[in-house]
Amino acid sequence: MPIAVTATIRTPRKSMEDRVRKRSLTLSGHRTSVSLEDTFWDALNDIASERGMSITALVSEVDEARGVTALSQSLRAYALNWYRGKTR
Repeated sequence: MPIAVTATIRTPRKSMEDRVRKRSLTLSGHRTSVSLEDTFWDALNDIASERGMSITALVSEVDEARGVTALSQSLRAYALNWYRGKTR
């Protein structure tokens, strides 16, 4: 007699750190929005504070240096490199 097998696949719940937040900023006189995970917003806020600047000033600095790379990608890389000690 065949045995019926059922499987339940569960998707892990995202933690608060994984939540993506969209923030609106004015960069070079233009309004734009950036979507990043909470963890990256927290890191960028800490970096800006350590450097004595606003988050908008930090994002503007990264924006001016990024070239053709997406702003959100550049911000993630900046934060990672900062904590690796390459951006200081």
